[in-house]
Parts: sequence; C-alpha cells; structure tokens
Amino acid sequence: MNKGIFAVLVLLLVGIILFYISRSTSFQFFGELVDRVDTERKVVALTFDDGPTKYATDEILRILDEKNVKATFYLMGQSIDENFPLAKSIVSSGHEIGNHSFSHSRMLLKSYRFISNEIDDTDALIRESGYVGEITFRPPYGKKLFLLPYYLKQTNRQTVMWDIATEANLGKDATTHEITEFVVNNTQPGSIILLHVMYQSRKQVMASVPEIIDQLKSEGYEFVTVSNLLSLR
Repeated sequence: MNKGIFAVLVLLLVGIILFYISRSTSFQFFGELVDRVDTERKVVALTFDDGPTKYATDEILRILDEKNVKATFYLMGQSIDENFPLAKSIVSSGHEIGNHSFSHSRMLLKSYRFISNEIDDTDALIRESGYVGEITFRPPYGKKLFLLPYYLKQTNRQTVMWDIATEANLGKDATTHEITEFVVNNTQPGSIILLHVMYQSRKQVMASVPEIIDQLKSEGYEFVTVSNLLSLR
C-alpha cells in the first residue's frame, strides 16, 4: 500500500477513535469521571442542564418542591449572569448547582486559558449566588478530550456525566409518555438522569418530570443530589 494512503487511513482511524472518546459518557483521558455510582441502594440523581431561564426555572422549582425532591442543576455562567435572581432561587430552594461552563461552547480544540476562564468565571457566579457546596463539572454537549480533563484533574474537580439521557436515545421530538417510559425502564440504583427542561422547545420534558418522580418513587427510589450520590462510592 502506498505510504501516503496508509498515513491518511491511520489519521482517519485515529480521528474516528478520538471522536468517540470525546463523546464517551464513561471515559476520559485524565481525572475522575462518573456516569453512575455502583450501589445496591435504590437512589438516583436527577440533573438538569443549562439555564437558569425565565421560561422554566420557577416551574421546575415548583414541581420539585411539590414532590419534595432535591436535584442538581448544571448552570451556565452567562445564563446565571443574565438571570441572577433565578440562580439564587435554586440555591434558596436547597438544590445543588454544578458548573456547565460560561458560554456552553464545545471544549474541544480550545486553549487552556479559555477552558480555565469558562470554568473559573462560572464558579465565581455560582458562589456569588450563595451556593456553598461542592461544584462538580459537566462538559457542554458532553464533549471532552485532552485539555479539559487535564484542567479538571489539576483543579481536583470531578466530571459528572450520566447514564440516562432521553434526547440522546429518543431525539428531541419524543412525547412525554416516551420520555417517562424510557427513564423509568432504564433507571437502576445509582443512576444519573439528564433532562433538559430550560427551554420552551422542551415542554414535553418538563411535563415528564412529575411522572418520572412519581413512578420511580413508587418503585422505591429515593432522589438525591449528585454530591450525595457520589458519597456512596
């Protein structure tokens, strides 16, 4: 085989491998990544990405309060800055806040300085909102490769992914019933559930939240924050 063609094929293969690694929910090159906690206890962490937004924050807080459930919100720094009172409402309601970057940019092919600014600036806003607990990190779009995991390891921060994500498996047009059924059928002890409720286009996801909570509770599951779940390892 021609050496040039062979080199191109090797580069293509490496590129494909790195692409799948970058979106893996269970592996990264550096530091600690958690997608689920191995436990026999029927506990589950309910997590919400993005926001806070004026459209959805009050509604999801109302649902969680009505169901007596504490959740973990992975918030964007830019959205916190634009909707600061809503971030404070999440904190005052007793929920956990995680860092989901400042601008929600894919953190691939980004400089170390860009990554540190995205995370540090968001941390500062989270602390300003009154949150005092551990701040875990969730990569935007779940993307990470070299520099992001390296930075997280250097700063002793855990990467929190998920083992249940409805959009990745059902798409964005799934019905409320389909979303609820998928989550309930695939939840196992120690699961981390990812839901997007912060935008008007996710009405069906928002509507599924009380049904998911009721059905999992009926099966004996307890809802805990990500930090509480991680403490069981």
